Amino acid sequence: MSAIAYGFNAQGRKGGKALRNRQKNETPAEFRLLVECCRWAFDPSQPDSVRTAATTVDWPSFVALADRHRVAGLAWDALHSIGIDLPGEARSQLSGTASAITGHGLRAAVESARLSAAFNDASVDHLFVKGLAVGALAYRSPFLKQSWDIDVLVAAGGIAGAAKILHGLGYEPISPPFGTDWKRIQRWHRVQKDSAWRHRASGLVVELHSRLSDNLLLIPGVGLESPRRQVAVTDAISLPTLAHDEMFAHLCVHGASSAWFRLKWISDLAAVVTRSGGDIPRLYRRSQELGAGRSAGQALLLAYRLFRSLEEPLLRSIESDSANDRLARLALNQLLAPEPLSRPLGTVAIHASQFLLRPDLRFKASEARRQLAVSLSNLLD
Repeated sequence: MSAIAYGFNAQGRKGGKALRNRQKNETPAEFRLLVECCRWAFDPSQPDSVRTAATTVDWPSFVALADRHRVAGLAWDALHSIGIDLPGEARSQLSGTASAITGHGLRAAVESARLSAAFNDASVDHLFVKGLAVGALAYRSPFLKQSWDIDVLVAAGGIAGAAKILHGLGYEPISPPFGTDWKRIQRWHRVQKDSAWRHRASGLVVELHSRLSDNLLLIPGVGLESPRRQVAVTDAISLPTLAHDEMFAHLCVHGASSAWFRLKWISDLAAVVTRSGGDIPRLYRRSQELGAGRSAGQALLLAYRLFRSLEEPLLRSIESDSANDRLARLALNQLLAPEPLSRPLGTVAIHASQFLLRPDLRFKASEARRQLAVSLSNLLD
């Protein structure tokens, strides 16, 4: 790979310019350190980059930022492993959160095995997406990755049956809060791609997916019929998930659906690609065949500007579509801003960005209808 502009020091092309959050081309020291910690989790070859970034941070702000981006486990692992001395309060908070992430991950692994067995017993085909499966492929331990839920994909026509299984295992729907109205839950999934279920005793949350993208025109063929693999998350537990190419396309579309406003999403993607030693140009071409649209270009530009270089021909090809650059700049701004829901009209830019994910008018019309349908569904239900 060519050593084109890396990370925050980019002077040429558009990498450095895109990182600005205000008028000046500046990035908070705490965010720079957080990026270096995430990078170290899947590429530990440059610990001095972490040490250098750690010299000028405000530690309370850094801990808060790690929580905001859901990467406290990765941050603690990097800083602790490299031997960087944190002030007492920051050390206690970060290590405590990392321990909680590990504990939650272990419970989620055991519960995922229970869920998989229940679905298998009922002959319900299923895949585990994101979460522990991605964590196992991205990092040296799946329990460094923070996830608040267990994501399970089932067939769209089998949502009611899967919902009954979840209910029998002790789960109640929290979004939508429809109880045991199975027909109403099935109707919800005609508009929404997932529903959230919380276990009455443990508090663990399952997101039940009937498809993998909000808009049916994105990655339409990625799902239960796609190539799959088993991923070991512990010595005793392995989970079915998407094969590599399909996982890449899905992670791109998933991140783009929220304009990548959390660092953990792009860190996961960069880690999966890096640790697999994958052929990035081939992955990109395959993502286009699978229907990922500009989400893949946005993802690769974002990962390039934060973590690594891309080969010159692929970089030029992606940047030849100015919408890819606009999407990447928007995502970088979202990363540097507070949580979208914590600021007035914070999700407006995210919703607007969805219209750029494919250039054709058919997609834009479909996206307008989808966003309207989702808004009405949330309002009426």
